[in-house]
Amino acid sequence: MTATARFDRLPRTAARVLLVSAALAGLAACGHRDRPKADLAAANVTTIGVNSYLWRAALETLSFAPLLQADSAGGVIVTDWYANPQNPGERVKVTVTILDQDLRADAVRVAASREVMQGGGWVDAPVQAATVQKLEDIILTKARELRRQAVSG
Repeated sequence: MTATARFDRLPRTAARVLLVSAALAGLAACGHRDRPKADLAAANVTTIGVNSYLWRAALETLSFAPLLQADSAGGVIVTDWYANPQNPGERVKVTVTILDQDLRADAVRVAASREVMQGGGWVDAPVQAATVQKLEDIILTKARELRRQAVSG
């Protein structure tokens, strides 16, 4: 029995399903093989829920402070209070949120809290916007460098 004869014996709906499935499988296989190397190093090739380059860059940037929480699926990193040994009367706490799987400037958000010692207790103090912006810039710069290394390496 030929392949055509076997195919004619199937109900029309089943035959259509087989044809469409075979065509889709063929298209999927073609597209995957032809991906350029740069695409494989793209930001969304990750086993975590957020951009892996931003995640690693944020962890490296915040390595000076103890971590309270690091949730790679949700993209949130929270440090514990950190006091610079050169300025023990002031402490900071930083939260970094990675918002996307793509490596983009608007995919990272930094929030910081600052306290100063007054009268034997910690009191809230303002954080300069430039400080938060600087942390975001450092994370983005490191993430871009990590990606560059992955693409060229």
